[in-house]
Amino acid sequence: MMTIGHRELGQALKQSETSGYDEAWSMPKSYYTDENVLALERDHLFAREWICVGRVEEVPKPGDYMVFVLCNEPIIVVRGEDNTIRAMSNVCRHRGALLAEGRGNNKRLVCPYHHWSYDLEGKLAGAPRMEAHKNFDRSNCRLPQFATEEWNGFLFVCLAEGAPPLAPRLAPLAKLIHNYHVEQMKVLYVADEVWETNWKCLIENFMEGYHLSPLHKTTLHLVNPTRLCSHLPAGESYFGYNAGYSPDLPRSQKGHPDLTDAEADNCVMFAIPPGLVSGIGGDYSSFICIQPETASRVRAKLGLIFYGEDWPQAAVDHAVTLFNATMAEDKAVLVDLMRGMASSHHARGPLAPADFEGPVLDFYRFYSKRLSPVLSAT
Repeated sequence: MMTIGHRELGQALKQSETSGYDEAWSMPKSYYTDENVLALERDHLFAREWICVGRVEEVPKPGDYMVFVLCNEPIIVVRGEDNTIRAMSNVCRHRGALLAEGRGNNKRLVCPYHHWSYDLEGKLAGAPRMEAHKNFDRSNCRLPQFATEEWNGFLFVCLAEGAPPLAPRLAPLAKLIHNYHVEQMKVLYVADEVWETNWKCLIENFMEGYHLSPLHKTTLHLVNPTRLCSHLPAGESYFGYNAGYSPDLPRSQKGHPDLTDAEADNCVMFAIPPGLVSGIGGDYSSFICIQPETASRVRAKLGLIFYGEDWPQAAVDHAVTLFNATMAEDKAVLVDLMRGMASSHHARGPLAPADFEGPVLDFYRFYSKRLSPVLSAT
């Protein structure tokens, strides 16, 4: 049965599909606070769309692995002896114990409970003392696998069977960032955090330049002031904006030789919803992989990737310090934002013009096309 909150949300989302950037409004509070809405998002977004889990260089050698949870599904990403990266169930086929935690390197995936083991392709390699079982065919025992796709060095996983490939839907974005050669950048910093806010608040915050100067007075305002932001046309599976670098900013290096001066002076901010936001700069770039835990809590994997091999540690440390200071400012305001949304006086507000909050409307439109039919049926 459709609730009053769902009906209001459905109407607001449908309105976003036709509203212009100069007449758009924010979403009602149920969009951010309703656990039933999150349940629908898990089933109809995170379980069906391509979700970024990190960078391919995080598992550079055969046997390297990292684990994560997607829609309550424990998954392990591992690079095989054939150099292929696979995403597989991180659940032992014996009694359901988790095979691994965190990240590491192993020639076999060994269950800590009863020492069943699997090779790097997910096939059962060992099942101690199971030879006498009459109905167990070990040759057909293997870990379930999930679709993976690499795009510009980012690694995506999709739980849905037969999902259409991601890259064709991102072709215009790939062309836009081609000269940055993000596929050649390497992770030099990564951290896992939990923020007490809704996952969509995190995406919206990262994807609008309206707050850069007011909130980040001594951090990002000095690098990417609000006045230099400009909206990018949204695609089928992405949206974004340009965050120009301050002309007074001393740059560490230009980046790839293919970059034009205009590209080197610009940071391309984009989202591939529902699980990735990134800011692509010539010298180094940032990204956040997003996974909701509750309506008011999100797990965020934050990283910095750098172009070139000759980065002094002091320069890397400076970038990390700036990034963490900025993220701390964002985190504090987003936690308070959730408290504000709990108020009985919270109401929808007008969005700023396209160059400043246009990507927020783009996000609404992406979301509406996938969730409005579901909301209308509940």
